[in-house]
Amino acid sequence: MNRLIPLALAPVVLAAAAPATDPYLWLEDIEGARALQQVKAWNAETEAALTKDPRYEQDRARAKAILDDDAQIADPDAVLGDRVTNLWRDARNPRGLWRIAALDGYRAGKPQWRTLIDVDALGKAEGKSWVWHGASCLEPDFSRCLVRLSPGGTDAQVVREFDLTTGRFVDDGFVLPEAKSDVAWVDRDTLLVTTDWGPGSLTSSGYPRIAKLWKRGTPLSAATPVHESPVSAVEVSAAAFVDADRRWPMVSVGHTFFERELLVQDAAGRFVPLGLPKGADVVAVIGGRAVAKLNRAADGFPAGALVAWSLTEIVAGRHPKGELVIAPGDRQAIEEAGASDHVLWVKLLDDVSGRLLALRRGSDGRWSSTPVALPGNSTVHLVNTADARDEAFVTVEGMLTPPTLYAIREGQEPRAVQALPARFDASRYQVAQRFATSRDGTRVPYFLVTKKGVTGRTPALIHAYGGFRAAQTPTYLTGQPYRAGPLALFWVEQGGAYVLANLRGGGEYGPRWHQAGLREKRQNVFDDLHAVGDDLVRTGVSAKGKIGISGRSNGGLLVGVAMQQRPDLYGAVIAGSPLEDMRRYSHLSAGASWIDEYGDPDKPADWAFIRRYSPYQNVKTGVRYPPVFFYLSTKDDRVHPGHARKLAALLKQNGNRVYFHEYLEGGHSVGADHAEDARRAALLDAFLRRALMGK
Repeated sequence: MNRLIPLALAPVVLAAAAPATDPYLWLEDIEGARALQQVKAWNAETEAALTKDPRYEQDRARAKAILDDDAQIADPDAVLGDRVTNLWRDARNPRGLWRIAALDGYRAGKPQWRTLIDVDALGKAEGKSWVWHGASCLEPDFSRCLVRLSPGGTDAQVVREFDLTTGRFVDDGFVLPEAKSDVAWVDRDTLLVTTDWGPGSLTSSGYPRIAKLWKRGTPLSAATPVHESPVSAVEVSAAAFVDADRRWPMVSVGHTFFERELLVQDAAGRFVPLGLPKGADVVAVIGGRAVAKLNRAADGFPAGALVAWSLTEIVAGRHPKGELVIAPGDRQAIEEAGASDHVLWVKLLDDVSGRLLALRRGSDGRWSSTPVALPGNSTVHLVNTADARDEAFVTVEGMLTPPTLYAIREGQEPRAVQALPARFDASRYQVAQRFATSRDGTRVPYFLVTKKGVTGRTPALIHAYGGFRAAQTPTYLTGQPYRAGPLALFWVEQGGAYVLANLRGGGEYGPRWHQAGLREKRQNVFDDLHAVGDDLVRTGVSAKGKIGISGRSNGGLLVGVAMQQRPDLYGAVIAGSPLEDMRRYSHLSAGASWIDEYGDPDKPADWAFIRRYSPYQNVKTGVRYPPVFFYLSTKDDRVHPGHARKLAALLKQNGNRVYFHEYLEGGHSVGADHAEDARRAALLDAFLRRALMGK
């Protein structure tokens, strides 16, 4: 595998700085006294350097005001018959209010909310730092709900039964202790549970491998096993799909990260395999049919298509043929799907722009689709559906266009439920979609936002991900904290260029786009990022050494590799919750679950291609890398904090400029509340100003 560095610019290959014995293994001790002492020292060093920036306090206060603003979309977390629930977070309620309102009032834009759970007050009363993980309520009356709460934002959670009628947790109700659990209603007195049942009950990835049925009034230890997977599986989880007539409890078995088998409960109470093709992901159940997206071609259907199978026949012991629902075109991908009682709602990406379709099945088994008239060249997100009303709720936004929530019924004009006011003057900026050419000739799309009137080359910030089928679609510049958050707005206001890149490994063009970045093909992802950076230089947008790159999680790995492969091109690096030590990743936290994406470093053949890019193993002595800012959380139980800690230490040892900030809470998403998100945006802006603007 060749490095994407022109031969004329290629640096002399020097000895790797990471020795055979890892000198920073002690930084993997997550809560160890020595490790935390080092973390606190690095945090203090970073804060001392960056909070002195003249814009820091202004940025922090403004970011928090944006995130806390009462003018925000109240997304419908769930539609419960004629009611709707929402989690609301603002300055007074940083962890949120779980609340409920009548659907008619909500749809009319005049909801009368009633608070069900004040998460902040609950945490204070119980002495816990609760972070909301959601709730699932049992139809048809939706009076009983399973509430999920995480201590500090970890993936591990507790589950407690809540009564919507009384507004209280149920005395002697269902309670699951803290674990990486999953749970689904079977009926009012029965749960399908996967959790940590004790020694030997977890997979090598640290997730449950045993599913049991738990009856009300009995101890959890008395639950009845219904499925057990081997330790080598990724995880076993609980699920339930509901159509107009029936609840379909299912055991979901993740054999690998990308191959999931579903077992459905039959009339005798047994869980039987659906028998769908490998790589088929069920996205909805409608009219007694499971609708699945194919991630590889199967049974005569193309990869990326939606195909339906009769569940009624499956539970009767028959093997029905699949029927094509919809197949995307060459430049399209099916990203989201959801069902109301009679309509299947499908969100397509068309050259990374969103489209929404309403599909129905005819009596002849053919599916017809009706496009929904929504603003073009936008990001569309299917938020939820109202089953009996055959209604969908979607948000539409763009980089310069604030989100609007629409209620949509088939064949009717979309109705705007709520529209956010503009948070900045969009007339001052321009956005364009461009295409770079990667090393192998692949066209790589990216979105570019610049300030009107800026002439000449300007510092640029590229945000990217490039993995796990996750498409990167444009959002309003005040955006999501897990991307660049308000940082994107701050950056373009100062005259910088902001770029969202759509690299291979993601899902922008369906399965083929993802598979082109898997395992030994991972260099394609890095090449795509370099191609976008080079295109900014070629077209006069920016200059070598004036381009910052940002990525989180898998994106943190991406930028860690990129700074090593092209230190000539990039001038600043932001790595959030990153993977960096790919030699040990499969032994750290949930790392073993990603072997299907990266390969197994314990296998010599796989390590041969992983070794070529693993950031921790490829730090070179004598090479000056661009300044890097690592941000992460001590409580991240998905990507181990040791990744960022160890690479930071090694880079600093070799004389590189490193900024490091580790939050004590927040889990993999880092920010447990808006205050932390705002603080991070301000620190990152100060970092970029220093690294790319010389401020």
